[in-house]
Amino acid sequence: MTKATIKIGGMSCEHCVKAVTNAVRALPGVGKVAVSLQANTADVEYDMDKISLAAIKSAIAEEGYDAP
Repeated sequence: MTKATIKIGGMSCEHCVKAVTNAVRALPGVGKVAVSLQANTADVEYDMDKISLAAIKSAIAEEGYDAP
């Protein structure tokens, strides 16, 4: 599993954290997801053979948050 920390913009509450967590967790190849409202980040463990970091960021963006 590959680990990455993704910066996320636009989160302001626990609902935001849950939305990002659920969106990322639902992706094939994603193992662990830990979203921090205080740090505005998501720590993600994923299988590079099943999903790309760009696809994970895209799923976050589809929820309405910035993931550059």
